[in-house]
Amino acid sequence: MPIRPARTARADLVASLVVFLVALPLCLGVAVASGVPAELGLVTGIVGGLVVGVLPGSSLQVSGPAAGLTVLVYEAVRAYGLATLGVLVLAAGLLQIGVGALRLGRWFRAVSVAVVQGMLAGIGLVLIAGQLYVMGDVAAPAGAGGKIAGFVGLAGAAEPVAFAVGAGTVLVLVLWPRWRAASRILPAPLVAVALAAAVTALLRLPVRRIEVHGLLDAVRPPGAGEFGRLTEVAMVGTVLAFALIASAESLFSAAAVDRLHQGRRTDYDKELIAQGTGNVVCGALGALPMTAVIVRSAANVRAGARTKASRVLHGVWLLLFAAALPAALALIPVAALAGLLVHAGCKLIPVREVVPLWREHRGEAVVLGVTAVAIVLTNLFEGVLIGLALAVGKTAWDISHVHVETEDRGAAGLVVRVVGNATFLRLPKLLDALEALPVDRQARLDLAGLRHVDHACAAALEAWAQRRGPRPAGGVQAGRVATSRSTT
Repeated sequence: MPIRPARTARADLVASLVVFLVALPLCLGVAVASGVPAELGLVTGIVGGLVVGVLPGSSLQVSGPAAGLTVLVYEAVRAYGLATLGVLVLAAGLLQIGVGALRLGRWFRAVSVAVVQGMLAGIGLVLIAGQLYVMGDVAAPAGAGGKIAGFVGLAGAAEPVAFAVGAGTVLVLVLWPRWRAASRILPAPLVAVALAAAVTALLRLPVRRIEVHGLLDAVRPPGAGEFGRLTEVAMVGTVLAFALIASAESLFSAAAVDRLHQGRRTDYDKELIAQGTGNVVCGALGALPMTAVIVRSAANVRAGARTKASRVLHGVWLLLFAAALPAALALIPVAALAGLLVHAGCKLIPVREVVPLWREHRGEAVVLGVTAVAIVLTNLFEGVLIGLALAVGKTAWDISHVHVETEDRGAAGLVVRVVGNATFLRLPKLLDALEALPVDRQARLDLAGLRHVDHACAAALEAWAQRRGPRPAGGVQAGRVATSRSTT
């Protein structure tokens, strides 16, 4: 039937234009916020469309530079230099391909949602803190503490015209989606940035604008000297952080996009290989790292995309724009892109989810908050590790429930039943319960209800049994209960 392919092609074409209009200002904003030439953001967006777009994995998910990696990229560029960025991205891409080839992609779904939300919240807070200074055309202090302390004098030091442009951009981003008829045709990011560029150009406002040097001039493949730096421990840690965060963000985005449509579900391992391939290409070009991006992906689905052709075409439109209209980029105020990133940072903070999470799963809310604060106070990689450690500790605490039950059998003494999972986390509680039993009565352990016991608890139970009554037949061994479990 010829009508159906024609409808599909038309739907994909329209969706690709919508995604292009959403992606263009975001690619530029992420690049500027990352401390790299704006053209590198377009390069990553183009690779996300033309390379990742044709690979298997997720059919409707759109890839490109993401706000979630902005903080990490900025720190990496400041620490190692722009020339080394390509090596970091390429190595992270190879690591992603290896993880996907080993079919380990699905294990990213085992990461605590609270840690991921805390990671995004921490990134959002750091992003907002840094971009508020850019909105005011003020040099940002070093470190999170310096930025927070500097907020006191920011209002007096900020350039009023630049800050007004940035604040106006944020206002348009908030209000434009409420005009649903118009927002379906023109996405809010494009409208906000285009209005800021038009107003500053017409009124000739003295604001800083994007510096444009051309797409080919921005592409700088890494040299052999940069690859040699991969022997540095700090470089390896940054590569791991790139790969971990890019993979987690992409796969969680895939899970969210799958809920938006009824088509084919994402193959997580293939999607991880696709994202890794895209990052290898981006690294070879010296561009920004990429992830699957939920904002662009959701726009793609809601615009009616049917196949992966829409995301490929969005890469074509980015390439044509960068090749044909590079001078248009020089009209965009930096403060407007900063406002775009401030708005993106606010959307990364899960404000609506925190209150119900605190009511229903208070421990998860604590993990989220600690992860976010740790990222703000330390850095992205260490903050995520702290969050993961806290989530594992919380899970271990939750599952290690153990309690002691006693049955008085008169002359035969007491039967002491230990039930649950006995780990060192609950050892003080277990010993308190056992030592509170009458010392003048013989006691026999019944371990039939004990599902797991670690070495510390096994040793404690053995010692208590030797003091209070007959030794359990077979003894107690860590990991399992080696006893006849007789109850007399």
